[in-house]
Amino acid sequence: MEIVRNDDGTLTVPVTPERHGDTELDAAGQEVPSGPSTMTLHPGEGGYDEALAEWDLQQDPDRGAAVSTASGRDEAMAVVHTVAEHPDDDVAEAVADAVDELDDPEASAEALRHVLVGGVPSVDAFAAEVAEAEGGEPVPAHRVTKIIGQVLAEIDS
Repeated sequence: MEIVRNDDGTLTVPVTPERHGDTELDAAGQEVPSGPSTMTLHPGEGGYDEALAEWDLQQDPDRGAAVSTASGRDEAMAVVHTVAEHPDDDVAEAVADAVDELDDPEASAEALRHVLVGGVPSVDAFAAEVAEAEGGEPVPAHRVTKIIGQVLAEIDS
């Protein structure tokens, strides 16, 4: 099963059921999994950043390792800042508009993927860098991660 990115930014991820000594069998004699087969992760929850990076890789499994360029990172910081400044009720439009303004969407996407691969510490550092470059207070890491997911989904669409 693949990871599914939901419209609200949550991720539905597969879960390997726990095995216990006594397993139930179905009519065909196959083991019946105990517990849920998926779970939903929200931005900021443990494992979300890793799952988002895995979801992004699923979108194009032949893509190589993320490589961040200076210009791609600058544009990535600007797009994250622009989206973070918009109220939540019109964030989809803000993402689409911000992506349309990018000179090199692929370079920005690569920079954002590079941030995700580093996990929470990388996202925290990126949020601080965005605040320093664009002004204002750092956006919480879970919100930056959600924005990154929205931007990547828009660029890849």
